[in-house]
Amino acid sequence: MVENHFKFTNSVIVLPFFSVLVLWIVYWLQIRYDFDFYENGIYPRTFSGLQGVMFSPFIHADISHLYNNSIPLLVLLAALQFFYPRQTVPVIIYGILFSGLITWIIARPNYHIGASGLIYVLVSFIFFKGIQTQYYRLVALSLSVVLLYGGMIWYVFPEVNTSISWEGHLAGLITGFLMSLKYKTPEYQKPILYDWQHPDFNPEEDAFMKRFDENGNFVNLPEPEEIILERESFFTSNTNVVYDFVADASSVKKK
Repeated sequence: MVENHFKFTNSVIVLPFFSVLVLWIVYWLQIRYDFDFYENGIYPRTFSGLQGVMFSPFIHADISHLYNNSIPLLVLLAALQFFYPRQTVPVIIYGILFSGLITWIIARPNYHIGASGLIYVLVSFIFFKGIQTQYYRLVALSLSVVLLYGGMIWYVFPEVNTSISWEGHLAGLITGFLMSLKYKTPEYQKPILYDWQHPDFNPEEDAFMKRFDENGNFVNLPEPEEIILERESFFTSNTNVVYDFVADASSVKKK
């Protein structure tokens, strides 16, 4: 897979914008009509709490909670769609599903809501997948994610902030890592522009490399054998050559 396979499409903008717009519409419905969506969140180890596995990412406690999740989602979904377009839909759907299930299993008895679990899935997947590919662009993307969101790692520990769902964050981190192992990407490589970039390149057979000796000094190539033979036969010929000189009649003066 070569570099020009990373192509910008409208979905790079449409997907994150539409996803965040849905979150804001749900929150607007919640405050406009005084809906109590909190009970649709994940409540661990109860049958009714399983509905939150799919619904909890769309529910937020207040405007600050929603805003803090919207910016990372815009950035991470755009990066995912641009660099991993084939894996985008499975990562989002299964990321929500499995991170929610893990949260349902390990979390404290309380309602767990918000899209932060999905954010941790995206951060984890983009980071680990880029390192695994060892492709310089995707490694750079992984380092950029660490630079922007590396501080989020502290919020997977229980004692940092007890008011947040550290269980959902931890579930998202684990899910993203497992999905980076599950979904394979083609081998990335730079486009081959020169002969020496080919894996089967042999410098001993290259016309340019033959101009250098083992110490790197420029040397002249020996003349081809057939040319040497032609020159020898020309200068050592034993054939007698007879020249006839004919006078030009116009140059003869009459006396």
